[in-house]
Amino acid sequence: MGWIIIIFLAAGTMLLLAMLMTYVLGKASIAWHVEEDPRVEQVLEALPGVNCGGCGYANCHEYAEAVVSGEVDIDRCSVGGVSCMTALANILGIEAQANWPSRPIVHCGAKADDRLKKNPYGGEPTCGTANLVSGVQGCAYGCLGLGDCERACPFDAIHVIDGLAVVDYVKCTGCGKCAQVCPRNIISMVPFKADRVIAVGCSNLDPGKHVRAVCKVGCIGCGLCRKASDLFGLEDNLARLDYEQYDPQRHDELLAAAEKCPMKTIVEIGKPTDADLAATADKELAQPATADFETTADKAPYRG
Repeated sequence: MGWIIIIFLAAGTMLLLAMLMTYVLGKASIAWHVEEDPRVEQVLEALPGVNCGGCGYANCHEYAEAVVSGEVDIDRCSVGGVSCMTALANILGIEAQANWPSRPIVHCGAKADDRLKKNPYGGEPTCGTANLVSGVQGCAYGCLGLGDCERACPFDAIHVIDGLAVVDYVKCTGCGKCAQVCPRNIISMVPFKADRVIAVGCSNLDPGKHVRAVCKVGCIGCGLCRKASDLFGLEDNLARLDYEQYDPQRHDELLAAAEKCPMKTIVEIGKPTDADLAATADKELAQPATADFETTADKAPYRG
């Protein structure tokens, strides 16, 4: 009988401890409870809920809290766009200021045939790994074309076509994931003040002579674009375009500057026009690149 009493005493003790802890935790939750502003939930419902991180916060809930607290502006959700910003302004009772959506630009225009020095690469088929290998391709600034940006995009808006990352601006929401994972930092997020903008498709900082040796379409720093439009600048042998001062009304002027580029480095990008869509209506879509993560080690003979 003694062991039965011991069991009941142990069970009773555990029950009393459980009741005591429940009481203490209940009191603590009341004492330390922090009321959440009801507008946080309203903002969260207005957000797209993709948790892409493009706003600079880990998820939509953190961004919603920051918006309600006044820590950040209401225009940081590139996925939701203007309609989302307007909804947040209505919830917070403030005026929505016009903003320009940010979109990625790949500052490289060299496809496979445009690269003059090609070296075999048999390592991990990722840009992050290939970028660690010296001389993996002639241009140390160009797109590696192994698809890290493509795999990072949650909206299927960027694909590697003929060795070059190409943005689908119809699908792109401007979340910035592609720019974050590019190991060579050749993808930048810029404000698109029109559906189609002019871009410098090169990142090479070497003198023109060296650029010509490795690429057919690289910027040689000739400065002709700058002479055609003061929106262009020249820094470290590379043409630069000031997107903060970019004026859609001067688009024809910028197109004329692009025409003067001897290397055809300056290009027009953005959403396709009706003429573009009609011209490609009967063409087969390019298949996105995929990585099987097979390395040379996988093919090595076993000597164990």
